[in-house]
Amino acid sequence: MYLVSIYIGYILDLIIGDPYSFPHPVRFIGSLIKLVEKQIRKLAKTDKALKLGGFILWIITVGTTYLVTYCILKVFSFNRVAFMVMNSIIIYTTLATKCLKDEAIKIYNVLKTKDIKKSRKQLSYIVGRDTTNLSEAEIIRATVETVAENTVDGIVAPMFYAFLGGAPLAMAYKAVNTLDSTVGYKNDKYKDLGFASAKIDDIANYIPARISVVLMTIGSLLVGYDYKNCMKISIRDRKNHKSPNCAYSEGAVAGALGIQLGGTNIYFGKAVYKPTIGDKTREIETEDIKRTNRIMYATSITSLLLFTLGYIVIL
Repeated sequence: MYLVSIYIGYILDLIIGDPYSFPHPVRFIGSLIKLVEKQIRKLAKTDKALKLGGFILWIITVGTTYLVTYCILKVFSFNRVAFMVMNSIIIYTTLATKCLKDEAIKIYNVLKTKDIKKSRKQLSYIVGRDTTNLSEAEIIRATVETVAENTVDGIVAPMFYAFLGGAPLAMAYKAVNTLDSTVGYKNDKYKDLGFASAKIDDIANYIPARISVVLMTIGSLLVGYDYKNCMKISIRDRKNHKSPNCAYSEGAVAGALGIQLGGTNIYFGKAVYKPTIGDKTREIETEDIKRTNRIMYATSITSLLLFTLGYIVIL
């Protein structure tokens, strides 16, 4: 039943994506984070207390998300079909294949009009870096990096946890990921409160990020890109990022397309230097956004099939 639910959830994600009008669970998770953060900041008066509060924030957010998901499924367990439908819907909300593609294509379409100002604005909706003064090449690079990174966060990892522990674990992962994107920053505001969220997100993505090397290599082969260089660059440049996980997927895309990613970006007014990933065998171009989307889609299909094989073999 779990396998059927995962496949239905995957198909729903490909067809529907994340409509803005849909009451996505991540919105509720975000609201919970803000509510708990507000209470912690009222009580925590020192850096040490804030760091402890960060662990409490993580426990409340992830614990609540898991338990609510579990209880919802329990309510629908009176009937196999009802349970499967609800399980499928929840799993669907944890995946982001179509959403990633749609957001990237919006930027691609604006870039095609040569409206750099509007392109920067469109990019700002999906990245944390300052987009104010980015050039066309930098906008493309940021888009490619975001799709590459989120191929793990939005597809491989939630699917991995769905196969491992069903919808509750997949949704708990989304809570972990949402915490990281909400409070997991190293700036003055969140360096203490967000410490736990950032570190635990790294742990949660440790295995999925490394699995993604194989998945994205196969995906690159399926869509006709340089699959050998995909794996080579992903392994060679795996440490060229402040995150212990992000360089794997970014390196895979950089290698498959023969482009260079990484470099200095501006976050919250401060320059953050990042080593480069990949070899600059050619200049990055607008079409690389579509190429990255193709790798992302191929990787999602590969993930589904290989995880299914692993699930059947283990059981």
